[in-house]
Amino acid sequence: MYAIIETGGKQLKVEAGQAIYVEKLAADAGEKVTFDHIVLVGGDKTVVGKPFIDGASVTGTVEKQGRAKKVVTFKYKAKKHSHTKQGHRQPYTKVVIDAINA
Repeated sequence: MYAIIETGGKQLKVEAGQAIYVEKLAADAGEKVTFDHIVLVGGDKTVVGKPFIDGASVTGTVEKQGRAKKVVTFKYKAKKHSHTKQGHRQPYTKVVIDAINA
C-alpha cells in the first residue's frame, strides 16, 4: 500500500517504513506527526481525492531535524569590479512513515 501526500508545497509518494525528507516541520525528534492532505491511496483498491481524501491520513515519527548542504550563488558584472557571493542551507525534517490510514 502506498499514498501520495502533500506537504511543504510538494507531493511525495510514501510507503510504510520509508524515510522521507520534507520541508522543516515544527516537531522535535521522536515526536509523532500526521499528514492529512492525502491526494491518492493505492494498493488493492486505488482511491483518488478531489482534491484530498476525507478521513485518510499518514502517520510518521520525526527522526531528526537538519540542514542540507550549502548552495553557493555567485553573481558578478564583468569589468565593473562588482561581485556578490551568498550561501544558503535549506532546513529539512527526516520522517519515518509508520502507517497509512485510509
